[in-house]
Amino acid sequence: MAGHGFRPVYHPAGHDHALRNAVQDLRTGRWVSMARLLDETSDWEAWTRRTQVLAAVAAGSDVVPIWRAEQPESLAATVMHSRVAVERAVRAHRAGHTRTRELWQEALTACREASDRSPADPVPWIGLIALAVLDGRQRMAEHRLTPPAPMLPPGPWGLLAEVEKRDPHNREAHHRMLQFVYARQSGPLSEAVNYSHWAASSAPVGSALHALPLYVRVERYRRERGHERALDLHWVAEDAVRDAQRALDTWFLFCATDEASLLDLNHLAHALFGALRFADAARVFEALGPYYTTLPWAYRTAHPDDRALAEEVFLRARARCLSG
Repeated sequence: MAGHGFRPVYHPAGHDHALRNAVQDLRTGRWVSMARLLDETSDWEAWTRRTQVLAAVAAGSDVVPIWRAEQPESLAATVMHSRVAVERAVRAHRAGHTRTRELWQEALTACREASDRSPADPVPWIGLIALAVLDGRQRMAEHRLTPPAPMLPPGPWGLLAEVEKRDPHNREAHHRMLQFVYARQSGPLSEAVNYSHWAASSAPVGSALHALPLYVRVERYRRERGHERALDLHWVAEDAVRDAQRALDTWFLFCATDEASLLDLNHLAHALFGALRFADAARVFEALGPYYTTLPWAYRTAHPDDRALAEEVFLRARARCLSG
C-alpha cells in the first residue's frame, strides 16, 4: 500500500467492521444495530472499546434515551447512558460550558446506576475515572487517595482498582488515569512519565499499556512546541528510542493488530519513524492498512487543528518507511 495516490482514511471504528456498521446506523438515528452489536460483544476489551466509540458518536443525539425508553431493562442501554453522560460532561468541561457542573452530576449518577445494575462491568468505573478530571482541586476524597507506589501522585486509585478487579490492565482506564495526571499540573511531566512506566511495567506481553509512554513523549513534544526547533532531537533521544522499541517488542509483535487501537498504532508508527527505525515503522504502517488518526502527526505541524497538514505529515512518514 505504498503506491502513489494513496489517501488514508479516518474512521473511529477502524478495522472493526461490525462497529462501523453500528456507527453508520447510529449517525442516522437508529439504535438497533448498536444494541445487537453490544449483545454480541463477549469480552471486556471489545466492550470497552466499542461503547467508547459509540458514546462519542451518540453524545450529540437522543438515540440512547430513545433506546432506553423502548428497552428500559437493557443493561447495555443503561451502560451506554452512562457513557454518553460522561462524554457530554467531559466535553462541557473542556469547553468551559456553564452547564458543566450539572452534566457532571448527571454523569456521576448515571455511572453509579450502571455499576449497580451491571456490577461486573468495568465501564461505569472507567466513567468515574474520566469524571475525576473535572475535580481539578481534588475536593472529592476518592480523587486523592494514596498511590500504590512511590513517585506516583494521589488520585482516584480506588476507582482504578475497581476496574482492575473486573478487567486487569484495561487500556482506557489507564489512559483516563493519565489524563487525570496531566490535569494535575501544567509544568514538567515527571508524574505522567512515572505513571506511564508504572502502568506498563506490570502489564503482560501483548498489552496496549506498553504503548502508554509514547503518549507522554508526544505530550511533552506538544507542550515544548518541538516542531519549532531547527534541530529536533526529541525522537532520537535514548529514552525515546527505548520506549518505541519496548512498545514494538512487548505489545505490537504479540497483539491482534486488527483489534488494536488506531491511536496506539499511529503513536507507535510515529515513534519508530522519529527514532529512524524505518523498517520497524513500516510493519506498523502496513498493519494500519488504509487507516490513520490525525494525532500524533498533527503536533509536528504549526497548526495542529488542520487535518490536512496532519495527513501530509503522515503520508510523508509512511512513504519514507515503506520505500525500503
